[in-house]
Amino acid sequence: PTTQKKVEEDRSIAIEAAIVRIMKARKTLDHQELMTEVLRHLHFFHPNPRAVKRRIEHLIEREYLMRDENESNKYIYIS
Repeated sequence: PTTQKKVEEDRSIAIEAAIVRIMKARKTLDHQELMTEVLRHLHFFHPNPRAVKRRIEHLIEREYLMRDENESNKYIYIS
């Protein structure tokens, strides 16, 4: 893979790891709070918010997180 591809892949992994760490500690967070926490944790490369949102969606698909049934902008950590 190209260097750019490798960097993007490494960043995706770092974003997902940060999301899981934050959600494991907090259990539930709304979208804005989670975004703020992730961006604060990953200050060393300032991830694009769209990339963070894609990683959240990916973690929902892989059943690490789920959306709150009553509040669609709230996420719940699934242990």
